[in-house]
Amino acid sequence: MLFYPSKNPVELRVIHLNKNQEQRREDLMEATQGKAALKQFRKTLAKKAKQALKTKSKNKKKPSDSTQQVFVLDFDGDIKATAVKNLREEISTLISTANKGDEVVVRLESGGGLVHSYGLAAAQLARLKDAGLRLTVCVDKVAASGGYMMACVADNIVAAPFAIIGSIGVVSQLPNFHKWLKNHDVDYEMFTAGDYKRTVTVFGENDDEDRAKYQEELEQTHELFKHFVNRYRGMLDVDKVATGEHWYGEDALHLNLVDKLQTSDSYLLERMKDNEVYALHSRQKPTIAEKLGLSQAAEATLSMAIDKLPDALARFDFNSRLNILK
Repeated sequence: MLFYPSKNPVELRVIHLNKNQEQRREDLMEATQGKAALKQFRKTLAKKAKQALKTKSKNKKKPSDSTQQVFVLDFDGDIKATAVKNLREEISTLISTANKGDEVVVRLESGGGLVHSYGLAAAQLARLKDAGLRLTVCVDKVAASGGYMMACVADNIVAAPFAIIGSIGVVSQLPNFHKWLKNHDVDYEMFTAGDYKRTVTVFGENDDEDRAKYQEELEQTHELFKHFVNRYRGMLDVDKVATGEHWYGEDALHLNLVDKLQTSDSYLLERMKDNEVYALHSRQKPTIAEKLGLSQAAEATLSMAIDKLPDALARFDFNSRLNILK
């Protein structure tokens, strides 16, 4: 019997950032100072590592921050927060393997998007805290609207000086083609069950009651957003910052929207001085068709052929036995 793995399994790549940084440093030293200097540098590092091991052995009964591990995740958000698909896998892996007190650093970039999508993404980050892990969010460019909904879950928010922060608000806009349809003698009919199954619409005629109900729904969503932010960042004056405005890093710091001004690179270099830092990157493993650069139609054909392969092999094997028996 033949078994086939799932078509698109998730593969996880783990990068030891300390080793990466050390290799780059050695490459630069060898290029600028020569092999002799590099050899001496390695001896110094080995001596320090040996001393650190002795110190750790003496203090093994006294766990300290230096024994903790740091894990780095990346979230680059689009309007649908599609990156949450990989984020949830990475978080589940960390929760099952990391030790309580370990730190997770999320390098987050997002201008926001759909409410339910970013609500799920923020809930994924909350899982880390519920599991006893420390959460730091680093923002180098933007964490606005849904992006800030995610960031505010963190124990510590680190932002670059000119990162865009905030935009705690809700926006919705849509065109209306009712007059155009009317001018072209096109009728539009809509059928619903329930007074508010549909309020404002793209093709129908919107009245004041429709608009008022839709505005009420937006206000309700805004209140939920404010409540969520207040839950995780109680030091904030939520009414002052929940106006839909955004701020750059320094002003965001004064308003308590962030805790520190620093780039993610600088923050991680600091953490690497006393901790082992690992970056996790997951992705959907490409199918054979994707590796070959085939179109979707060709991929579908190839997939059907693979699905039929076990039957074809079984028939081949049966026929072969018949020939042998003859």
